[in-house]
Amino acid sequence: MTTQADGKTGPYDPLRLCVYATVALLAWLLGPWAVLGFAVLGFAGYWKARRAGLTRSKCLLRDTRLVLAYLGLLAVVAVVAIIV
Repeated sequence: MTTQADGKTGPYDPLRLCVYATVALLAWLLGPWAVLGFAVLGFAGYWKARRAGLTRSKCLLRDTRLVLAYLGLLAVVAVVAIIV
């Protein structure tokens, strides 16, 4: 049993694993177009959050500047893959 955000206890819901599987499926089906879409979406979200004052992220890279650089690089690589 774990405590949920609303204070209730219940079994752990591995929702993130379902989300990861769905993202992987989309990337597999759509290839570089999916990577480009998710990278641009993530970049826009982090850009907005950084402008609002977020400097540390829960992302493994922590610093939002590094996250933005990573997502920007993913977008560039996806565009190159689409062109090639």
